[in-house]
Amino acid sequence: MVSSVFVAALLASAAVASPLSERDGPVRSTAFTKKINLGNLKGFVARDRARAVHLATRHKQGTVQARQSINVTNEAVSYLAAIGVGSPATTYNLIIDTGSSNTWVGAETKYVKTSTSTSTGKRVSVSYGSGSFSGTEYTDRVTISSSLVIPSQSIGVASSATGFDGTDGILGIGPVALTAGTVSGVSTVPTVTDNLYSQGTISRSQVSVSFQPTTQQEVTNGELTFGTTDASKYTGSITYTSVTTTSPASAYWGINQQVTYNSASILNSAGIVDTGTTLIYLATDAFKKYKSATGATADSATGLLKVTSAQYSALKPLNFVIGGTTFALSANAQIWPRSLNTYIGGTSSSIYLIVADLGSNSGEGLDFINGQTFLERFYSVYDTTGKRVGLANTPYTNATTN
Repeated sequence: MVSSVFVAALLASAAVASPLSERDGPVRSTAFTKKINLGNLKGFVARDRARAVHLATRHKQGTVQARQSINVTNEAVSYLAAIGVGSPATTYNLIIDTGSSNTWVGAETKYVKTSTSTSTGKRVSVSYGSGSFSGTEYTDRVTISSSLVIPSQSIGVASSATGFDGTDGILGIGPVALTAGTVSGVSTVPTVTDNLYSQGTISRSQVSVSFQPTTQQEVTNGELTFGTTDASKYTGSITYTSVTTTSPASAYWGINQQVTYNSASILNSAGIVDTGTTLIYLATDAFKKYKSATGATADSATGLLKVTSAQYSALKPLNFVIGGTTFALSANAQIWPRSLNTYIGGTSSSIYLIVADLGSNSGEGLDFINGQTFLERFYSVYDTTGKRVGLANTPYTNATTN
């Protein structure tokens, strides 16, 4: 999993599915780093699926379900932000996660108490399907950047953590409702975005994420922008669509979308946008349609679909129709970076696709996950104030990096 951290006033009436250009400031941003744990790439599809099962069941029918017991697979691809905690601050490399909302530290770099550290004595515990942590809640000074400082933020301090090799924890930027049941004795805890907004640092409770496709093992090529958007990171206008009302996707940054390939519709349903998932996952019935249309075959060594050179040359755009706008993945955007083939158990000359099977048929209320391989091609906005998600093309939408 890739961990990453990034950080306008728009009318609420524009929140539903309308193309809109939002280019005001001041921009309050922080860079983040893509880190590929080459030793953990094999089996990362199983890790993604474990996370998908957890996301789908945790808020089934709108209620928090009992935590699932799922085997842990360590993180393979992460987008990491360097976040300061305390005064003087200790820097922690935290995964940027739109699929969860608690911020916590201590998986590797241990928590350092300073004069700003206060223990609430409350227990905190979160499961991610692909990992988990438990420990004690503290409030502390959190520094995202020089202009993004929260004097008193709820953080978890891990006494135990599994599945987070090479990272220190998570910066949770999902909806605040995802913190329900995670801290003893309280209903929910404000996220970092909530606190930046409530203290007046940002004028809108919103965070925007810019990724870029890359084949390097570690590179700083992402940006988090809080409170507004960064016009230098996208092209054209941003299309906004309301958070879906379909459960359980509605508990996350869930949207409605239609997926088409070669003019044929293969899915029209609700799902989520998630920085914590590596690939693009489609419900099994939709996945089978995509597989048949591309002529791909299942590859047992990697867990991915595989195409021949001729089939790759014949690939059509995979289209995601969101809020009335079509976001197209080119043929190159549909394949795994070939320079990393051997690290996932494949062969250097093969071509693997980045669309995978979610493991359940459509109609479950969370029928797709637009993960990192989608978000590396499109700018994304997560707007709590407007209860909407925004997407736009970028200079890298049609890059031939892979």
